[in-house]
Amino acid sequence: MNDVRHVLVLPDRDAAEDAADEAAERFDLPARPQLVRDALAGEDDAEDAQWLVVINDDDEELDPAALNELAEEFEGWLEEED
Repeated sequence: MNDVRHVLVLPDRDAAEDAADEAAERFDLPARPQLVRDALAGEDDAEDAQWLVVINDDDEELDPAALNELAEEFEGWLEEED
């Protein structure tokens, strides 16, 4: 079993919550994905933060293109893994 994670980057908490709920339903995930606040480097204002939706894909079954499409529906994107 591999430790594959997909990270969706969303513009705000509401979008991240909605995307996490939609991902859980659309991809039949066993649990709602984790939400993580990601303050932008050098920014002190709480409004200047992105939200990350972290999706564990241990079986490597999720299609990155479908995940990116979902993120785009909420004005975000799929972060590319290095």
